[in-house]
Amino acid sequence: MSLSRAIVWTDHHNAQILKFDAEQVLPSHVKAHSHPTGQHGSAVRTEHEFFGHVCDALAGVSEVLAVGPKTSLADFEHYATKHRPQTARCIVGYEVVDHPTENQLVAHARQWFLQRDRMAGVPTPT
Repeated sequence: MSLSRAIVWTDHHNAQILKFDAEQVLPSHVKAHSHPTGQHGSAVRTEHEFFGHVCDALAGVSEVLAVGPKTSLADFEHYATKHRPQTARCIVGYEVVDHPTENQLVAHARQWFLQRDRMAGVPTPT
């Protein structure tokens, strides 16, 4: 199944990824694995590992809307830009949102991409 758009809601511990088109939605989840150690920088490594898995889950998607809490979005954007530039180029927008349901995420993403397409002059299907 090839779905070219997705919305990802992420914080520092969980990510909900919804790949979609007009008729279908393919959900997936990524959860951070805690590696508690006394080693310096282990929290950063854990965060990078988590964001790496989120980027892996977005492979094959050409347009992504990233949403979530402000701090985690900023950290995710920084990680993607620095370590996963191919994924960063696919992220077409970042928006701060609370904890929406899966249906609210899909509705928000479809509306967001519809407005984006209209501004770009892409014909709207009727």
